Amino acid sequence: MTTTAPDLAELQRRAAQRAADRAGGRDRLQGHIVCDGLVRIFKTEGVEVVALQGLDLVVDRGELLAIVGASGSGKSTLLNILSGLDLPTAGIARVAGNDLLTMSARQRLRYRRRVVGFVWQQTTRNLLPYLTARQNVELPMRLAGRRRRLARRARELLDLVGVGYCADRRPSQMSGGEQQRCAVAVAVANDPEVLFADEPTGELDEATGAGVFAAMRTINAELGVTIVVVTHDEVVATQVRRTVAIRDGRTAAEVRRTARITEQGTHEVVSEEYAVLDRAGRMQLPAAFVEALSLRDRVKLNLEPDHVEVRPGGGQ
Repeated sequence: MTTTAPDLAELQRRAAQRAADRAGGRDRLQGHIVCDGLVRIFKTEGVEVVALQGLDLVVDRGELLAIVGASGSGKSTLLNILSGLDLPTAGIARVAGNDLLTMSARQRLRYRRRVVGFVWQQTTRNLLPYLTARQNVELPMRLAGRRRRLARRARELLDLVGVGYCADRRPSQMSGGEQQRCAVAVAVANDPEVLFADEPTGELDEATGAGVFAAMRTINAELGVTIVVVTHDEVVATQVRRTVAIRDGRTAAEVRRTARITEQGTHEVVSEEYAVLDRAGRMQLPAAFVEALSLRDRVKLNLEPDHVEVRPGGGQ
C-alpha cells in the first residue's frame, strides 16, 4: 500500500498539538526559549572578542526553527549557551523555565541530561564507536538512572527516525546519514523538551542531508520537541516555518513561511522576510539593500501614515 508523506502544514499542525500536550495546560504560546540582551565576551591573552552583542530571540514551544548566519556571526556561540555547554556573560537566557545564568554545576549537568538534547555536525562525535546503534540510544537513559523499557524505547526511536534496521550495527557499519539519524534518536532518548543541532547536515550530500532533516521534522511532529537547528544548508533553512538570521552577534532578520491551499487545491508555501526590531528600536538593514543603494554613515527617515521610508542621506 502506498502512503502520501505529510506536507509541511500537516507536520506543523502535529507538532503544535504534541507541544500543547507536553505543556500540560501551561500557556504554550509563552516563549519556550527566551534570550533578552544576551551577551558573550571571550577573553584571550588580554584581547576581548564580543561574540554576542545583546541578542534577542523568542522560540515558541514545539517550534522547529533554523538559525543562519555567516561564519563568526555568533550562531554557534548561541547554541552552545542554550545547550548548557557555555556560560553567557550577561543578559537573559531561559530554556524551558531554566535560567542558564544562575544554574549550579549540578543543575547544569541535570539540564544537559534531561532537558535538552544535542546533535553535532561531526558524525563521529555523536556516537560511541564500540556500541551498537541500540546501545548508543540506551546509554543516555542508563546515565539518567532509567532501567525499564530501555531496549523497547531505543528500537521505537530508531524506527521513528528511519534506521530501525541499524539497531545492531556499530557506527563503522553505518553510512554518514544513518549515523546522524541515529544521533537524533540518541539526543531525544531521555525525552528532552528541546533539541539543538549544530550543522547536522554539514558533512553530508544534499540527498542524505534531506533524510536527516526529515528525521528531525518527524521528531518535532510526533514528539512535540522544540528544535533549533544552526545551518548553512539553504535546503534545510527553507523547510521550516521560521528562519532567523544572525549578523554581528544580533538577530538581524527572519523569514516566516505559511503553508496554504491554492484555488486549484494544491499546497504552496508563502515566504515573507522581516527585519528584526529590538527593544531599543534598532534594526539591521539587509546587506543587499545597503549595497544596492550604496548606503553608508547615515540615512534619512520619513514617517508615512502606514510605513517608514528609508532613503540615502545627503552630504556623505
